[in-house]
Amino acid sequence: MEEVRVFTLTCAVQRYAWGKAGRDSEVARLVVGGDPLAVIEDDQPYAELWMGAHPKADAQIKDNQIGHSTLGQWIAHFPGCLGSKVKDTFQGQLPFLFKVLSVNTALSIQAHPNRELAARLHAQFPEHYPDDNHKPEIAIALTRFQGLCGFRPVKEILGFLKSVPEFHALVGNEAAEELRCIVGDAVHTKQALKQCFTRMMNCEKKVFVDQLNMLVKRVTEEAAAGNDTSECNGELLLRLHSQYPGDIGCFSIYFLNYIVLEPSQAMFLGACEPHAYLYGDCIECMACSDNTVRAGLTPKYIDVNTLCDMLDYTPAPASSKIFPPVQDPSDPFMSIYDPPVPDFTVMRIQVPASVKQYTVAPLDSAGILLVVEGEATATSAAALSDITLKRGTVLFISANEAVSLHVMAQSGMTMFRACCLL
Repeated sequence: MEEVRVFTLTCAVQRYAWGKAGRDSEVARLVVGGDPLAVIEDDQPYAELWMGAHPKADAQIKDNQIGHSTLGQWIAHFPGCLGSKVKDTFQGQLPFLFKVLSVNTALSIQAHPNRELAARLHAQFPEHYPDDNHKPEIAIALTRFQGLCGFRPVKEILGFLKSVPEFHALVGNEAAEELRCIVGDAVHTKQALKQCFTRMMNCEKKVFVDQLNMLVKRVTEEAAAGNDTSECNGELLLRLHSQYPGDIGCFSIYFLNYIVLEPSQAMFLGACEPHAYLYGDCIECMACSDNTVRAGLTPKYIDVNTLCDMLDYTPAPASSKIFPPVQDPSDPFMSIYDPPVPDFTVMRIQVPASVKQYTVAPLDSAGILLVVEGEATATSAAALSDITLKRGTVLFISANEAVSLHVMAQSGMTMFRACCLL
């Protein structure tokens, strides 16, 4: 039944320990919205909703009349649903993985390899790097979202080296002085930043644990006395230490930008960009890969040497890490997040309450549509029947198919659509 090219999906939930618990999690709330019979356990984490055809968590097709149980199986049988350019460019595979994340405790200090490094790591350590693809990704805030991203301007790092002696002790006088003396020389600045970061990350465990305990004790006492601890990034330090006591990653806050995204704001994480998600709910889209190089704030496998060698050490202010969407000139209700990679684009569609008819336009790419707010009846010549869209519904739309919406919600609709615009 190849003519059925628009259908709903049931998507896998990942219960990683860092996820928000129960109905505090946007992931869990969306699952219940899409399936009122879903059982949510209040004491269990609901960290990620995977919407795609990744073999680790291939989405299930809801309608059993279609004849294939998973999205991956459907695409394998009908690769034309991807669109001709996407099918040929990505060897008949859906090139992106669409997600919702609900973050309660910090994720690891990490970066994702480029294609060349991913292939090498996969060949050498397949148990830690499960595929040979790169993993650029974009995070779009659903709620106020906190993270670390990219190296701070050198002036800020030097400020912390001066105001946080425990941090200075791990970097060392020689590396800190070299960084201070070459401000303005881009190439040498990157080299000096790499030297400082690598020295800290490779510090002997007893040394950094002692320094971290001293710093935590000092900041705790200053906070208790009512003193300002912002020079030490005190609030964030204590929070990370409470989650990962004795972890070298706690010191990364003095190297990496602290980013706060308001809803609909985004940050793009290209190859080798150091980052960590700290708290909040977001939409995430990435190349279809599960490769992550970690070096702190995690119980998982860490690979400090690889991370230190691969990172992009370009310093930049936090404001430069905000990735702005572009208004679609042909659709006043659509904003497009189009990062500089071919694998994916994300569209935010906000239909106001005053608009009752809206068409999800056809694209020369398969797409996955997530309803975040609102309710509508969806009609398509490529669907078996009309489909009720509501909060939590996940819809697969084959290439070159349009979907007409009759909006029923008084508040309008908010949707996100992942696709591949080549």
